[in-house]
Amino acid sequence: MRSLLAVLGAALAALVAACAGTPPVAVAPAGLFHDELFAAPGEPVTTDDVFTVTDAMRRYLDVDIAHQLRTKGLQTGLVEALYSRDQLQLEYDTTHTKTAGDAFAARSGNCLSLVIMTAAFAKELKVPFHYGSAFLEETWSRSGDLLFASGHVNVTLGRRLLDAGTSRDLSPLTIDFLPPQDIRGLRRREIGEATVLAMYANNHAAEALARSHLDIAYAWAREAVRHDPGFAAAWNSLGVVYLRRGHAAEAAQVFEHVLAFDAVNTRSLANLAEALQRQGRSGEARAARERLAAVEPYPPYHFFQLGMVAMQRNDYVAARDLFAREVERADYQHEFHYWLGVADWQLGNVDAARRQLALAKDNSTTRSQHDLYAAKLAWLQSQRR
Repeated sequence: MRSLLAVLGAALAALVAACAGTPPVAVAPAGLFHDELFAAPGEPVTTDDVFTVTDAMRRYLDVDIAHQLRTKGLQTGLVEALYSRDQLQLEYDTTHTKTAGDAFAARSGNCLSLVIMTAAFAKELKVPFHYGSAFLEETWSRSGDLLFASGHVNVTLGRRLLDAGTSRDLSPLTIDFLPPQDIRGLRRREIGEATVLAMYANNHAAEALARSHLDIAYAWAREAVRHDPGFAAAWNSLGVVYLRRGHAAEAAQVFEHVLAFDAVNTRSLANLAEALQRQGRSGEARAARERLAAVEPYPPYHFFQLGMVAMQRNDYVAARDLFAREVERADYQHEFHYWLGVADWQLGNVDAARRQLALAKDNSTTRSQHDLYAAKLAWLQSQRR
């Protein structure tokens, strides 16, 4: 399971949606919301406490790392305290998007949670900072038959004016999870806190969707759009909520809205085709799929799904080759490594299977995944002996 060596960029779990970076839309059209189709969520849906600094967090600053902050400067002292191997020892876990306080208490979180936690500490220390979005290829995961796209966000700590005459905290410090070689030369743009809050709300919408809690998912998607009407991921989540509830016409309107300001949004195109098909508008659905194929001939999980079909017919050679193609274009995805390992095992390639299961374990994003792959790897190693 990946451990934190540096601060993360945010893995925003946007349901089959593009990451931040679409042109801004000033106002969310009211006609795209249909509160009457959903019950009250039954739990608080708010972003008011996202950046709240808890007593435990304040004690950590004032007592646990006070000397480090004084001697190393606020920037360096804070970053080393949060993300060094031998200090707070945070763990990367994508199970649930947390507030700053919850991430600190759990000593774990997904990328967005940990960026939020870092920002909350910076606010408490009165260290200026800003969020950045990198133009990076999306990463993908899935839950059941839902696909989730992850974008990338980081946070840059600046210097306080009172430090201007000292040798400390002189250069802005960008805190990022990705290795330097992976982010060097990437185009970036600064984003506001409203977009970060939209990402947080949209993550909760996606998580609720994965649990089939549609009333909660709708409320969170609506909250995400309220914060940033230009955030296409939130609109996509809203549209999928409508689809899941059986309101294809309302869903199609949402996806068409996204495509009006982001014409090549592949997630909206794919979802629009599905919404049109469910309405019996087969010709329009076919046209949408043709548009999609022109810009994305091999969608996420394309080769993986073909590989699973090959596994079902016991064609392990074909399955291995198809899983390898997915690994080649998405080597971060633990599921691809695992099934490539299974295919290798079926073909008698024990060493190759062991390597793939080890990679699946290393790329796992939750503690339960990590433990499952570790157990499978231990069994495989015992069989080898």
